Amino acid sequence: MIKKSKIEPYWVLIGLAILVTAVIYLTHLITGQTPDRVAIHIPGLNFDIYWYGIWITGGIALGAYVVSRLARERALASFNKNVPAKLQHKPLSDLALPDEIQQILTKQKITTFGDLLLRWGFNPRGLGLNREGITLVRQQLEKAPEIDGTWLVDAPWRVWDPDHTWNGIGWALILGVIGARLYHVMTPSPSMAAVGIHSPMDYFRHPYQLINLRNGGLGIYGGIAGGALGLWIYTRKHRLPTIGWADLAGVGMALGQFLGRWGNFFNQELYGRPTTLPWAVTIDPIYRLPAYSEFSRFHPAFLYESLWNLFAFFVLLTLARRFHKLLTGDLMALYLVFYAVGRSLLETVRLDSRMLNLGSLQLNMAIATFVSILVALAAIIWRLIARYRATA
Repeated sequence: MIKKSKIEPYWVLIGLAILVTAVIYLTHLITGQTPDRVAIHIPGLNFDIYWYGIWITGGIALGAYVVSRLARERALASFNKNVPAKLQHKPLSDLALPDEIQQILTKQKITTFGDLLLRWGFNPRGLGLNREGITLVRQQLEKAPEIDGTWLVDAPWRVWDPDHTWNGIGWALILGVIGARLYHVMTPSPSMAAVGIHSPMDYFRHPYQLINLRNGGLGIYGGIAGGALGLWIYTRKHRLPTIGWADLAGVGMALGQFLGRWGNFFNQELYGRPTTLPWAVTIDPIYRLPAYSEFSRFHPAFLYESLWNLFAFFVLLTLARRFHKLLTGDLMALYLVFYAVGRSLLETVRLDSRMLNLGSLQLNMAIATFVSILVALAAIIWRLIARYRATA
């Protein structure tokens, strides 16, 4: 019986990330200094690589890695459920393959029927064989009486091939960035006034600003919507369970946001009201909102959201590894509720939030809070309906 790793490698990476961020912030609290926004300058191209982008990219990569490992766990669970342990342990030599093919498979660490069937179910082309070799292996497998023919055509564990994480992330990222940008364009924060953006129409009066991501402007809810569309397109194309993969994506997004928010620290943005708390973040004068220029220390709103997302990740990961007790969609819904609650709480200390207007009436509520309430309610109603149908 193929078993999953007892201790996943991603715990080392997560532990390292927590340690690094803790050291960075403790150093800031002691010195009051924030590293420069620019991480790398390329003189020949006169191009700067910002810490903001590095932290976001790192968060995406780590989140995707965790998703791929969770997908593998589900694949192994499905594989072990369908393929008898006795068959899994049969040596590959019993398949009577030519020595050349046997050697190639051995180099791929495929030495048993279980190894071969698992990899075949994901994608036969991943065996390292040419077309002729794949055809020959298939013929031999079809002759084996213990082999279920459906395993060779469309194995139940195919839908959880970890490679789908990396193959599909491009769709989610591209459409996620587009969605995040569109959300910001429609709801620009007050701080964008510094670059001449006071309302959505200002973006269309200055078209370059529509694509000038270096001045900030990515809305998480637009990113979630765009990423969901990308996920839907990819899963439809490859005949995968969209909501099932969305469940795993929610776990990865929570972890990615934990790291990604540290890009706001280096940009000296996403800070809250002035405070004298010991953990307050120090903001350089150039990055302070004009109305608060006489203050230097503020609530580290970015840190609050980062820690909230880390907490959400631990809860979601714990539940994800006990997926047999959940309904499909529960994890994604819980991620949305977690983020909505955290964002609503964060808006109580944020300074740079666009408020909700209804015509000439300005409500004392941030747009993000309003959207968060709608998202949380929609997620809760969705799951209540799903559970009612499951028990009906």
